[in-house]
Amino acid sequence: MAERVPASGTVHWVGTGLSTGSGVRVLAETATVVLYGRTVEKAGACVERLGLTGRVAARALDELAPSRGDVVVSMLPASEHVRLLELCLATGAHYANTSYVSPEIAEYAQAATDAGIVLLTEAGLDPGIDHLLAHDLVARAEETLGAQPLTVEFTSYCGGIPAVANEFRYRFSWAPRGVLTALLSPARYLGDGAEQVAERPWEAVTDHVLGGETFEVYPNRDSLPFIAQYGIPASWTLNTFVRGTLRLQGWRDAWAPVFAELRDPDPDRITALATELAARYPTTDADRDRVVLAVRLAATGPDGSWSGEHVLDLVGDDTDSAMARLVSTPLAVGIGEVLSDRTPAGLHRAAEGPESARRWLDGLAQHGITTTQR
Repeated sequence: MAERVPASGTVHWVGTGLSTGSGVRVLAETATVVLYGRTVEKAGACVERLGLTGRVAARALDELAPSRGDVVVSMLPASEHVRLLELCLATGAHYANTSYVSPEIAEYAQAATDAGIVLLTEAGLDPGIDHLLAHDLVARAEETLGAQPLTVEFTSYCGGIPAVANEFRYRFSWAPRGVLTALLSPARYLGDGAEQVAERPWEAVTDHVLGGETFEVYPNRDSLPFIAQYGIPASWTLNTFVRGTLRLQGWRDAWAPVFAELRDPDPDRITALATELAARYPTTDADRDRVVLAVRLAATGPDGSWSGEHVLDLVGDDTDSAMARLVSTPLAVGIGEVLSDRTPAGLHRAAEGPESARRWLDGLAQHGITTTQR
């Protein structure tokens, strides 16, 4: 195994899309940052939008040439991640993104360890901040109730929604086609103490009340691998374990015509429908988005019970959308861990364990991102 490559202090941020936001400003305070777009003009426009002209260099993507110890950040579509990771392996640069670990990326875990580079993933909002909050709640329950056998309910819901409700009960914060195709993936989770599968996640919508406001939530993707990732003790009996998506109340009814088309999906029709919906419900500069993330754990044992909940509720402003801020800032905090040489070589999914999770949360708090705890 090679020794970990020391960080150089230079960050190559690749991508100018909707999730590139405050995190670039955070990194520019302590690191040398270069921002890349498909063209130098796009990169320059993004640097100007972020108010970083003169502080962050703008480059075209074909100019990307990291040196040993640099950090390369991929904010490109998932299909581009492997190409950038292979560039990092070839040059000895560290790598970071906010996406879920794909099977393709996972195949490079050992290669990253052997090369002494960090492969940081799932370091955004969801996945990302939700992982930090889950680790914190699991640790708090253990600290309070000890090693006794417990029956546990765990839920983690996150959603980007319009700050002012519209008739569609939704605001596109990422590619519309991606939003639609995500609904086609079955969801696996624990409910009533048993494994559940929702072939059509929108048919598993339930109400979820936070601070007196009712939302609609549904399971998303496969929740079960996160039981091990969050360090759930073997002595716990999980009655509920679900990671899912949060929407405004009324979303299920407003989207009924969309769901009707998704029942028998045709790829060409989905592409056309995504274009139609984006045109019918455009996002303008005057719009404000809202992000709500709620992670809750309730545990009951023979010697007592405990419950805890983190709620993050943020509205975008003139500087950043809420989504861009909450995706890019935790990524910047994670990259700060890499730059300080705290993160070992190999594959990492955000913070892994309560100690590092709380350090990340402290870092987010320094940049004004905090949760309401109950």
